[in-house]
Amino acid sequence: METRIESDKVFTAQAFIGTYGVNYGRIADNLPSPQSVVTLLKAAKIKNIRIYDADHDVLAAFKGSGIEIVVGLGNEFLKDISVAEDRAMTWIKENVQPYLPGTSISGIAVGNEILGNGDIELWEALLPAVKNVYSALDRLDLAHKVQVSSPHSEAVFANSYPPSACTFRDDILPFMKPLLQFFSDIKTPFYINAYPFLAYKSDSEQIDIDYALFQKNKGIYDAKTKLHYDNMFDAMLDAAYAGLEKVGFEKMEVIVSETGWASKGDDNEAGASLNNARTYNRNLRKRLLKKKGTPYRPKMVAKAYIFALFNENLKPGPTSERNFGLFKPDGSIAYDIGFTGLVSSAPSSLLSFKKILEQFLLQSSPPVIVIVLVACLVY
Repeated sequence: METRIESDKVFTAQAFIGTYGVNYGRIADNLPSPQSVVTLLKAAKIKNIRIYDADHDVLAAFKGSGIEIVVGLGNEFLKDISVAEDRAMTWIKENVQPYLPGTSISGIAVGNEILGNGDIELWEALLPAVKNVYSALDRLDLAHKVQVSSPHSEAVFANSYPPSACTFRDDILPFMKPLLQFFSDIKTPFYINAYPFLAYKSDSEQIDIDYALFQKNKGIYDAKTKLHYDNMFDAMLDAAYAGLEKVGFEKMEVIVSETGWASKGDDNEAGASLNNARTYNRNLRKRLLKKKGTPYRPKMVAKAYIFALFNENLKPGPTSERNFGLFKPDGSIAYDIGFTGLVSSAPSSLLSFKKILEQFLLQSSPPVIVIVLVACLVY
């Protein structure tokens, strides 16, 4: 069935509050319960998270938390969902609708990094799956509440340096353009997973690590736009804007669905260290809290989800894949990125879920009691 979008009936679903969010991956066997994670996120004032599935225990735990959640419709479901709208309807009725409105499910990410991943059958299934999910939401009167999106990797671009030269790959364009048109029709931003860490790791001889870490450096100059960039994050955002502009979507917003820096890696993974992870995430947080745009899109406030909430000890691949976490499984911070807010009377390494829970209990006690907590991220 063809999905028809009537422009006068489109209500924009906003899946992001503020400028800062975190990805909550769970490929691990040592993570805290979802209930404990909610306690941590509320203490940390983190208002946006993304998960990579629609786990019922997680969704139930977040009921009443006020935290905006984007759930993931996994790559493994795309081919089935693409066949018919009724299959999308079944998935939504099982994994989304029962938890609304108590759990603030603000978006569904249909697949992750599909285009450019080598599976042409998935490329072909992506747009039909996206349309079926949207149509099912529309039939349930949820399309104006739950945003439909699909995050991409940097692999969708043929080149991205300098930013103004960015173009989409020729083999991806036949799939990307109609997808972008549909997202434009329903007013969904372009979501990109942008990792200066991965760029630096792949070309550490040519890239200044200070440029990747938001530290003082000479930056780069884009001769075409006559714009100067002092950090790679902004350059990656503007590359995406330039690529979108070239295919007719200059008004589409770009949101970073994943970014982060590994605190540990293999010997051949340049830049993977605790100090660099601390520096990148601290400076990224500062940059996002300024609520500023980029050199090429100064009025479009930058927004990003940090990868990730915890280290994931069962993820396959190089060591870096298992070491992107901001927090340890006991709730202590993996490294200090300038968390501010509530007063702490203990070193940050002593923060634990027990202490966080004590903080909430103490809030109902007389005000003379000292609150023991390290406050964390501000959105």
